[in-house]
Amino acid sequence: MNKAEFIDAVAEKAGLSKKDAKGAVDAVLDTITDALVKKESVSFIGFGTFTTSDRAARTAKVPGTDRTVDVPATTVAKFKVGKALKEAVAK
Repeated sequence: MNKAEFIDAVAEKAGLSKKDAKGAVDAVLDTITDALVKKESVSFIGFGTFTTSDRAARTAKVPGTDRTVDVPATTVAKFKVGKALKEAVAK
């Protein structure tokens, strides 16, 4: 499912126009993004938690060669699945 299909599904389930559903979906995604940029976590009980994690700089080997490259330190987004979502998907 891509973003447009997701917006259509939200509009249908919530009884909203596609324009209103798009605004709501965009607002949710922007809010999650803003929180992660501030290194805050966003939790939805039963669904999951969005967090950030710092990765240290490291040296990595290129597969199939003897060459190595330096990988800089970075911050990455993570998602931990909640219990209710995990159980729903497992069925």
